[in-house]
Amino acid sequence: MTLSEYLDKLSALEAQAPAQIAAADSADALTAARNALVGRQAGALTALMNALGELPKDDRREAGARANKLKVALEEALDLRRAQLAAQAASSGPSLDLSMPARERWQGTVHPVSLVIDEVVEIFRELGFTIALGPEAEQSWYNFGSLNFPPDHPAMDMHDTLYLAQDQLLRTHTSPVQVRTLQQYAPPIRILAPGNVYRRDFFDPSHAPMFAQIEGLVVDEGVSFADLKATLSHFARRYFGAQTKTRFRPSFFPFTEPSAEMDVQCGVCGGSGCGVCKHSGWVEILGSGMVHPAVLENSGLDSEKYTGWAFGMGPARTAISRHGIPDIRILYDSDVRFLDQFGK
Repeated sequence: MTLSEYLDKLSALEAQAPAQIAAADSADALTAARNALVGRQAGALTALMNALGELPKDDRREAGARANKLKVALEEALDLRRAQLAAQAASSGPSLDLSMPARERWQGTVHPVSLVIDEVVEIFRELGFTIALGPEAEQSWYNFGSLNFPPDHPAMDMHDTLYLAQDQLLRTHTSPVQVRTLQQYAPPIRILAPGNVYRRDFFDPSHAPMFAQIEGLVVDEGVSFADLKATLSHFARRYFGAQTKTRFRPSFFPFTEPSAEMDVQCGVCGGSGCGVCKHSGWVEILGSGMVHPAVLENSGLDSEKYTGWAFGMGPARTAISRHGIPDIRILYDSDVRFLDQFGK
């Protein structure tokens, strides 16, 4: 084979290749065209490059350069056609059934515990309460000592409280905000103190190691237990409904005297008894009492002049009672299907 004949065959292949590539209208057709042109086994250009050895030695350099240049051009044309076919497939897309209903989209919503806090705050705002906040990493004196806890009280043990370094701890209740507020402002005082608290509790249907709490405090001259009971009963009827049944039970807290726990009829079983209410028909929603004189004195107030009452409630327990949630642990699962119900 002469050099002229070899170059004529390259020119003929170069002339017919564009039409062959353009005719490939699918990925399979393009693969067949690639094999026919530059395939290792039966490619036309591959056959010509293998025939270089038949040329005179002095002509091989020029012929080889022309063949390599054509190979590069063919590879580029094949890659371009592949990109064109991919773009066509993407633009056409899958066939759509426009009669099918749209897929529901998950949307974020406010957590039920946050909803409870917002509503409780709004009810007490109507009664003249303002919001007060305090640190979650608290000093032991504010968490226990200022609130009349004796030094050997079991709540101060490490199996109940999460201690940090240098007499610091994660607060076990929001009651320290009471003392901090009384130290900063003079009576009359009516505050709510919402926030997270921490205890070494195990998860069960009604307990969690970290949970929200709302503290309430009223201090003024002439405040009585009757004020406490009237205010909290009003709150229960506003929040749970006008027909809500409540009861107050004697209790004990180091920072109040006398003390009482307030229950509402279980919203899950309607008072017949279930796991949430421990088969009593009642759910405890808050503890309360008259502020102990020692707490007033520790806050720098004259306990002969001022009296007050306080309460603390867990919004999570209030939420499960109101919405009929059977297990408090559901509130911590971040199950979108559950949370989505409160956004509708």
